[in-house]
Order: sequence, then C-alpha cells, then structure tokens
Amino acid sequence: MRTALTSPPRATLSSLVLAFATAVMTVTALFAPVTAQTSADLRPMTFLDAQSMARGGSWTPSPDGRWMLYTVTTPDWEEAEQQSDIHLVSMQEGVASSRQMTFTQERNERSPTWSRDGSFFVFASDRDRDRNRNRNRDRGRGRNGDGDGDGDVYQLYVMRPDGGEAQRITDAEEGVSDVTFSRDGRWLVYRSGKSGQEQLYSLPVNGILDAEAEQLTDGEAGVEDWEWSPDSRRIYFTRPDSRDEDDELRREEGFTVDIKNMVTPLSNLWVLELEPRDARQLTNDRSVSVGSFQVSDDGRWVTFAGGSAKRYERNITGARLYADQFLLETATGHIERLTDNYEVRESLPSISPDGRWIAFSAPDDMTRYTMTENRVYVREVADRGGSFRKLGDTFDGSLSVGFWSEDGNIIYFNAGVRVTTQLHALDVSSGDVRQITEERAALSVSRDDDSDAILIDYSDPKTPPTVFTVESVDDVADRSEWTQLVDVAPEVRGMALGEEVEINWRSTDGEMVGGILVKPVGYREGQRYPLIVAIHGGPASADVLRFNRGYNAQVYAGAGYAVLKPNYRGSRNYGNAHRTDIVGDYFTLGFDDIMTGVDYLIDEGIVDGDRMGALGWSAGGHWSNWILTHTDRFKAISSGAGTMNWISMYAQSDVQRNRQFYIGDDFLYENFEPYWDQSPLKYIANAKTPTMIHVVEGDPRVPSPQSV
Repeated sequence: MRTALTSPPRATLSSLVLAFATAVMTVTALFAPVTAQTSADLRPMTFLDAQSMARGGSWTPSPDGRWMLYTVTTPDWEEAEQQSDIHLVSMQEGVASSRQMTFTQERNERSPTWSRDGSFFVFASDRDRDRNRNRNRDRGRGRNGDGDGDGDVYQLYVMRPDGGEAQRITDAEEGVSDVTFSRDGRWLVYRSGKSGQEQLYSLPVNGILDAEAEQLTDGEAGVEDWEWSPDSRRIYFTRPDSRDEDDELRREEGFTVDIKNMVTPLSNLWVLELEPRDARQLTNDRSVSVGSFQVSDDGRWVTFAGGSAKRYERNITGARLYADQFLLETATGHIERLTDNYEVRESLPSISPDGRWIAFSAPDDMTRYTMTENRVYVREVADRGGSFRKLGDTFDGSLSVGFWSEDGNIIYFNAGVRVTTQLHALDVSSGDVRQITEERAALSVSRDDDSDAILIDYSDPKTPPTVFTVESVDDVADRSEWTQLVDVAPEVRGMALGEEVEINWRSTDGEMVGGILVKPVGYREGQRYPLIVAIHGGPASADVLRFNRGYNAQVYAGAGYAVLKPNYRGSRNYGNAHRTDIVGDYFTLGFDDIMTGVDYLIDEGIVDGDRMGALGWSAGGHWSNWILTHTDRFKAISSGAGTMNWISMYAQSDVQRNRQFYIGDDFLYENFEPYWDQSPLKYIANAKTPTMIHVVEGDPRVPSPQSV
C-alpha cells in the first residue's frame, strides 16, 4: 500500500468555522434557547468543544498485524491551524496500550509507513520547517515555486517502534509527496519535484540512514500515480505526454487567469524495469487518457481507466463520467477494452486474490447516464472478450467492490441501510447479497492490503469516530470480538448528549420517509422545543447515526434545540425509487418530505411550530433556498453553496450532466422552461424569512454567483 503525503484539507477547518457561523446566526436569530436539564457531572457540548476535538486517522497496521500506527490531529481554534502527531497501539491489547511516538507541538508528523519486516517505520514531517523556509527564501520561492516563500516542505524520517529519536533520511528541495517500500523490503521509493515535474527516487533499506537518494525516472512531465509490482522487479506509473512550460512560467509570475476546458496533455501508462533499468510506455491510444490503475496480486494484470481525450469531457464533467475500463496483460502487453459506454460511470475493475475473477460496479442501466443504484459486474479474467454477469439484482441498494475473500468467492462491501451503514457480502456464484452487521451506527469495514488486518471504522451518536479490529471478517458480526484501538476524544464521556433516534413519517404522496431526530439535552416528554431542520447535501447522501453530524447537531441539542435531519426524496439508503423520485421535478417531493417531517414532530408534541429554523449546505443549500421562497414558517434560514438559478448554474458548474439528469434530461439550450420552473429565483418575490447566505470563493460545484 502506497502512503499519500498530501496535506490535511484546509476545508476541514473552514467547514467547521462556517458551521459555527451558521449555528450562531440561527441560535441568535430565533429566540433565547431553552435551558437544558443536565446532571451535575455532565455539561452540554459547545461550539468550541467541536472545534477543538482531536481526530484520528491514517490507520497503518504493521505487516505482521501486531501493531498499528495512526495520527492524531488537534485543531487550534484561535490560530486557525491544526497539528498532528503519530501514535502506536497494540492490535491485540487495544486502547490501553496506545502511546504517543512524536511530540513536536508546533510541527506536524503524518503518513506513517512500516518497513516490510516491521523493525522500523518512516513518516513525513515539517519539523525542520525553519531550515526549509530559509533555504527556499534563498532560492526565492516556496514549495510549489509560487513565490510565497512559506517553506512548507515535508521530509521523511525513520523511527523504531520501541521509541528513540527520529532521524531524517531525505533532503528533497521540493519535499516528498508519497512513499512506499518494495514488496521484498529492499527499497524505499518516494515521489518528489516541482508541481507537474515530480519524479521517483529510491533509497536502499540496508543502510538507509547514510544512503543518498537515486532518481529512478526522468521525463519532461512528472510522474502522476505509481505502484510496485508484487515481485518488486518493476514499477508501473502514469505520466502526461508533455507539459506546458509557458503556463508554468505564467503562474510563477502571478498570471493566474484560468482557461475553461483548457487543452491538456494525455496521460499514458508506463513500466519501469529496475534490473536492468529501462522505462517503456505501455499504452498509446490517442482517444483515451489513462487515469487510475491497479496491479493484480499475482502481477499478471493491470486494470486501468481510460478517460476521454476530448477537452470538454475531460475537464468539465469529471474524468470518471467519460471514461471506460481496460485490462492489460503484463506478459504480452495485450490491452482489452472492458467497457464502451457513453456517459456511464464504472468503478476501476478489481481482480480477486486468486486471479480468477474481475469485477467492477456500475449503474443497473448501463446504456445511458443515470444515478440509479449500482450493481456489480463480474467475469473470469482469462475470458478475453467475454461478457460480464450482473450481480445483486434483488438488493434494493447500491453495491460496490470493497474487498474479496481469499478464495475469491465473496465480495464484501459497505452499504447504507436507512439511518445506518452496514457490512454486506455478495456471493459471486449466486449473486445473492447478505447483510452481515446489525449495528445502530455508521461503520466501514476494510481489509489492509499489507497485513490482511480487518479494520472497522466506527461512529455512533455517543462515540466519536474510532477504529476497531477483529481476527477475521467472520468475527465482524459478533460485537464481543471487536477490539477498540483508538480513543482520541475521551472528553466526550463528560458531556451531556441529546438522544438520537430514527423516526419515520408519511409524506404528502403517501410514501414513508425517514430521518433522525436529535432530542434536546434534558428532554422532557410533553414539553415542546424549538426546532432546527438540518438538511444534508448530495442529494444522493443520507444522515446516519454517527457522532455530532448534521452541522454540529449535538451543540444545538446542548443549547436546548431539537434537530431534525430528514432523509428526503433523493437521499440514498432507502432504495432506488426513493433516490430517483425527484428526477424531473427536483424540489417538490423533497420539500414535501421535509415539511411533513416538521409537521410530524409538531403533531407528536415535541416541537413548537412557532420557533423553527432551517439550514443546509450544497444540496441542503438548494432546499434551503426553495424553503425560503415557498414558506414563511421558519424564523431564520442559513443557506450554504445553494443554487438560485439552474440556468446560470448549468453554465457555471463543473457537473452539467447530472444537473440535466435531475432537472428532466432536457438539454438546457433547447428547453429553458424546466430549469427556470425549478429555480428558487423564479419565486424570490415570496421570500420573507431572514436568511444568511454562505459564499465560497472558487467553488467549482456551486460557484459563488449563485449565492451572490
């Protein structure tokens, strides 16, 4: 498994800040909150609690499955920054054995990666940031050559699991972008270089502290994705055919005008033979550009996605939409095109561990663009030119190819079930789907490629995101077999949390709709509470029973509010019909679902209908704008990145095709009326509710003119 060394997204902190602003606006605009009734030992969660809560990540089991490295990232609200360190835990003993390995306080350690024998690990750090900054200032540029001089360069360090001082092993001017060890444990390879010019470098594991890095690849354009072969004799990688030096120079000089649908070079798949050293190009089809790829466990095959070469289809609608799947036989170089479907999204094909089966997921109807639930398509790898069998027809949900059983007979995948997510098993022979877990929670089960360890990412309304492990996938269904490995937010046990429950109600057309109700802390039956309706994005998403989701719902509950998180029509987890009912009439049923959910809570005596607010982001912002223009029942609304005019949105957004699917599948420029009829702006004269509009600069999905 290659470890990416990209920075944690800054949007994580920004989204919390926006959620904080949203919450403050709603709370202050509505009314004074109801005083929560709590025990003397507990206190409600606050916005600053949510801002300051540490997060775990980068779960990295050792090759023998005995230990796991992970990172703990702690936000700093006042400085709008975050800091991460590396921790180690025994996978047999669990949380009690966890210990911190790095202590840099104002520096960051991330992306831990084990050596193949487990005797040491490497990680990336900016702990020499000051030295890097001085060096970059002398060169007159920062890491990306943009002239900012920030010196934010990450280098690699070696450390033993039994502790001791970390030792630096790289001195790459532009920092290190990702790293992995060869399967035979002899070499460490990483990627480094200026943006668009990154190359691969190697260090010998024997003598790694004293060795100088050797450059493995060389080309005008940089290496993009890359992967070791199982026998450690070669490295596969993708690289563009060329690079635009003039454009790089313009950007270095601060000329940052962006060209829409700019012509960019195609990428191809290459292989680097290590002994003797020789790089050769494996693909050369001018109609496709190679994107993601995967090498089979036996090294006999490489699956890859070939995206459209047309500039519009490559740049504006997303690579996966106009892409097909291919299979390369490594011994002969023969390439087979597996799919040939215009506007159909397929996942990258996966080959079973025994090398027999090849499978991918794609929509049930593969003849046209659709956002219906996915099925799995499978055939024998060696059946060149053969047809794929469709599996999972009887499962009213979306299938994916998560990980295989060792014998290749079962495909395991995670899928939503109403307000939960559960592990499922797909029988390759029969096509039958079996639900394995029954947790009232959100979980995601995976198998680590290097150690075969089974990891369970888990969260429920009272448990912040954590990870468990079990001996084998057969033990996942038995909660008593789980061992918890991470507990990064123990302070939550001292907080009073509102009870979260699944609720269901009947909408205007008679269909049942579901969602989550978060009760106020100290809830008393018979007392009516103010309500906040928190509308999720997507719309093909869903709110599930996980910790403090729904725009910091527990903070509102701590302040005395009930929170409704509706899984309105268009949401996933409730079957294909529920997900696609809004096609051709985007807002009507979803709006009815939300409002009938509000009425249900009023009828149940839980909510005071005179004290209500609504908020949402992305698709939740779309519905917030529709609510603004179609009812005055709310005292305040907060709308984030929501559309106002589908006509202008079509031209501004980077995902036109799915807008067309939802609005009615008419091409906009041949029929404007459906787009205008479903635009909140058409009804803006009806707006009466005080509303806060959140605008994000540079958002390609819902560009800021929609908010302006």
